[in-house]
Amino acid sequence: MHTDLSDLLQLLDLTELEPDLYQGEGRNIVGPRIFGGQVLGQALRAACHSVPGRTAHSLQSYFLRPGDAREAIIYRVERVRDGQTFSTRRVVAEQRGRPIFDLSASFTLPAEGPSHQCDAPVPEGPDGLLTEQELNRQYLEQEDISENFRNAMLRRKPLEMRPVVKRHPLRPEPAPPLRQVWMRAPETLPEDPVLHQCILAYVSDHSLMGTAMLPHGLSFLTRDHQMASLDHALWFHRPVNINDWLFYQSDSPIAADGRGFNRGQIFNQQGELVASVAQEGLMRKM
Repeated sequence: MHTDLSDLLQLLDLTELEPDLYQGEGRNIVGPRIFGGQVLGQALRAACHSVPGRTAHSLQSYFLRPGDAREAIIYRVERVRDGQTFSTRRVVAEQRGRPIFDLSASFTLPAEGPSHQCDAPVPEGPDGLLTEQELNRQYLEQEDISENFRNAMLRRKPLEMRPVVKRHPLRPEPAPPLRQVWMRAPETLPEDPVLHQCILAYVSDHSLMGTAMLPHGLSFLTRDHQMASLDHALWFHRPVNINDWLFYQSDSPIAADGRGFNRGQIFNQQGELVASVAQEGLMRKM
């Protein structure tokens, strides 16, 4: 199913069932299992409803069970603590009465303090780069695949994604564990910091686990391997603006014991680090 920006905004618009209890739509984005970024973004949005005036600075989460994309998701928010400058929330996502996802998030107010950051990468800029859909269309033109599968590979995405390195989606070759992609909203979004954070949470899961697969010539389409995200952590360092280009660089320092570890950094066009990501995923031969 296609998921463009308007679809994503609809997914993040949760229905309040009662105080601190919300329902989110399921959606077939990458297959019958719910895309991790979807439940991540929806859970963060549920938590944000209980913390007016504060924005998230960090979240830690675990994928407990595969979610069914055909069913709605219930989000239960627990107000763990409200301090003078920090608030903590826990959100449990459920389907059929069973938890599928657990998130803890911390919110705060703007503050002054010492500031530094690592050197920003100097990648090729987004101008002139092809989008993922354009690259896939080129690669799949001569492939003998079903029309349904072709349409799935060429489906619309809510954000414009422009990879720095071209990779064939069906013929992965061993490569260094590094991914670089430019991304932005294809349409101008309202200046709502909560919305921009939730969208970044959604997209932060995009291809992150695939970084650990690169040295092994694997992909999510490799049939004799089991791949699944186990956890996801995200830190917001600066305000996020999805309307402008963001550069997402991820690497994988290690894969061992059937798990691959991935980390990411998200910079704005001025070279400022706006967010950091970490994730471990299942990666083992079946």
